[in-house]
Amino acid sequence: MRILGIDPGIACTGYAVLESGDDGKLFLIELGVIRTSPQSPMADRLKTVFDGICEVIASLQPKFFAIESVFVGKNVQSALKLGHARGAAMVAASKSGLDVVEFSPREVKQNITGNGNASKEQVQFMVTSILKLTKVPKPNDAADAVAIALSFLQTYKFKQIIKELR
Repeated sequence: MRILGIDPGIACTGYAVLESGDDGKLFLIELGVIRTSPQSPMADRLKTVFDGICEVIASLQPKFFAIESVFVGKNVQSALKLGHARGAAMVAASKSGLDVVEFSPREVKQNITGNGNASKEQVQFMVTSILKLTKVPKPNDAADAVAIALSFLQTYKFKQIIKELR
């Protein structure tokens, strides 16, 4: 099973593709970021995010798509721009025939560390440990995308176990 995790952003959208083998082993297939130019108009930046996600989907062919949901902090403008980037990524997934699953930042932290209030460092430590990596994935946006993909896999596996028990 192959999952694409997305950490959306208008300046930088992180992505990560994980593979879960039949034996339960997890592999990090690819991670990276899609960067947009701050000098470009918003429509062009959104097109860059959309095209980048479409490219990743076409080349790595994930079966599932997970994305972080919007949270409104102190800056409403930032939340709106984040929402635009999420929309571009979600349309790319939908256009490619993938169902979109959303996770709040708190859900990701809870799924990965067992603590919904975990620090970024705790999440990165667990991602590195779960995937048996020698170092923390970089850049941070891509590392967050890995955590989102892992969150999906853990939730998916849990739902499968419940389904089998019924």
